[in-house]
Amino acid sequence: MPGGVGVSVARKLPAQMAFIGRFLTLVLPDVDRELARWQAKISECPESELARQAASSIRLKRFHAQGGSVFALTAGGYRRDLVRLIVALQTISDYLDNLCDRAGCYDRHAFRMLHEAFLCAVDDEREVPDFYQLYPFGGDGGYLRSLVEVCRGVTADLPAYRLVRDDVLRLAELYCDLQVYKHTELWAREPLLISWFNRHRGRYPGIEWWEFAAAAGSTLGIFGLLASATRPELERREVNALVKAYFPYVCGLHILLDYFIDQEEDRQGGDLNFCFYYPDPETCGRRLRHFLAESLERVSRLKRPLFHRTVVKGLLALYLSDPKVRRQGLEPVSRMLFAGAGTDARLMHRVCRALRRVGVV
Repeated sequence: MPGGVGVSVARKLPAQMAFIGRFLTLVLPDVDRELARWQAKISECPESELARQAASSIRLKRFHAQGGSVFALTAGGYRRDLVRLIVALQTISDYLDNLCDRAGCYDRHAFRMLHEAFLCAVDDEREVPDFYQLYPFGGDGGYLRSLVEVCRGVTADLPAYRLVRDDVLRLAELYCDLQVYKHTELWAREPLLISWFNRHRGRYPGIEWWEFAAAAGSTLGIFGLLASATRPELERREVNALVKAYFPYVCGLHILLDYFIDQEEDRQGGDLNFCFYYPDPETCGRRLRHFLAESLERVSRLKRPLFHRTVVKGLLALYLSDPKVRRQGLEPVSRMLFAGAGTDARLMHRVCRALRRVGVV
């Protein structure tokens, strides 16, 4: 290894290990407390199906809130208010995903109205409707509205939120579009998704429709913008650079990795998986490598590049440490990705495997 590269890695590793330590000792306990708060709120829900889906979304998807809350460390300190905001917004996301995917409803108009909650959470000027007015079940004891109010309360206190608000809304609208289209009737999903992409493709050359859809399904760009809004000195050029780095590349890498490790169970369940649209596993691997390279290159231009590079490498470490990688024989692609991510990414991978063994993630 050339001396310059070795010195660079040696300098980064202590900082990244300290970062992981702060995440484990500061962030995760607060995430658990916030999720426990929302679990208690579910007990007030009079509709059993809504209560069941709300509880299931927290129980099975808590790692989404855990991972997203890493952005509470982005400004160099630790922001408990960001944990509160990110957990509430991610809980809305996971709950609505369950309502669209697990409760036997395929009505895209009902899904659109449900996702008004996600948009209301980041837009305090939006009128709050009855989110369940078109859905087969209603009456959650104020659960969803309370989540929305917490998000609005925190964003109102972020000093630079008005500077990021329009970009947050644009990414939130793309997220909601994806959720509506991908959960509707099976025969309509692909045509709707392709038509939707065609309306946006001019802004995103060089990616396929399913890669755009994958990027839209990630909340990481939104969380990055929310974290940047904690800085009163935030400038417009920083916001633009962050959006261009995270969407579509970091966000796309995030969700493509999620689909990558879920291929076998999605194949067995007949579920939509964007990795199935690649013509062969080799092409899938090359595109993942492309998204990784673009992500690392673009986040390197951001303020606090080490933090954002750690997020990107943490995605590899988290998803590729899942036992499903080995069970499906996906190690060759995993090795290729880590070869492009560096020694520090491989160390984070080992840390994630150890954390999985003790049940932390």
